[in-house]
Amino acid sequence: MTTVVNGLDELKALAGKDLGASEWLEITQERVNTFADATGDHQWIHVDPERAKGGPFGGPIAHGYLTLSLVIPLFGDLLKVEGVKMGVNYGLEKVRFPHPVRVGSKIRLAATVVSVDDVPGGTQSTFDFTVQIDGVDKPACVARTVYRQYA
Repeated sequence: MTTVVNGLDELKALAGKDLGASEWLEITQERVNTFADATGDHQWIHVDPERAKGGPFGGPIAHGYLTLSLVIPLFGDLLKVEGVKMGVNYGLEKVRFPHPVRVGSKIRLAATVVSVDDVPGGTQSTFDFTVQIDGVDKPACVARTVYRQYA
């Protein structure tokens, strides 16, 4: 379920709150291939399903950075900040990829609001993100991310 806040004061009230988890998203070979084309990373463990069957993961896997990039649309399912001029991705403090995402797997994003602090012209929000894989105990990705919202 999407949490909708209106303005910076309502956003600040979310500090320390769990936003829950997004809907599941299937990772298809087509998505992996498109990402490979966009980034130039055509390593066989991603784009050669036949060769990848004999590899260390038993089939093709998504790029770690593809998994990380999907945080953006999945996060949009969890939080909408209205009543601000703009929001920007300010960066990452920490990112890890503890478990590969096999093609055909489903992932979702779980998020917690770590803090919301004042900065000139707006706020800086820090979130802990965990990309979960359906049926797998270890997460695909854990990241601490920072966004800024301007009034």
